[in-house]
Amino acid sequence: MKEIICTCCPKGCRLQVDEMQDYRVTGNGCPNGAVYGRQEATNPVRIVTSTVSIRGGLHPRCPVKTEQAVPKKQVPAVMKALEKVELQAPVSRGQVVLQDICGTGVNLITTRSM
Repeated sequence: MKEIICTCCPKGCRLQVDEMQDYRVTGNGCPNGAVYGRQEATNPVRIVTSTVSIRGGLHPRCPVKTEQAVPKKQVPAVMKALEKVELQAPVSRGQVVLQDICGTGVNLITTRSM
């Protein structure tokens, strides 16, 4: 039995995920909690937000994020890939910075025009 605190809403339900019963979730206050608990126990994912270097911009760093969640175990590789990125201003919000980052099938995009 795995215990997880749900982050789907501010309520913070304490979920119990039973691996022996096909990842059955109890303790959830809504259907989203059941989906979250099962995913956290089987394949946790995260949206990565960070900044990358930019030349010629108003600020020296440009905020970026992954378009979709990536497997949690690949987050360190994604962060390492960001170290090598240097943009040239101007950039538009939503511009793709890296396609298929680290083979995840997910693009890295800017979250601010600079």
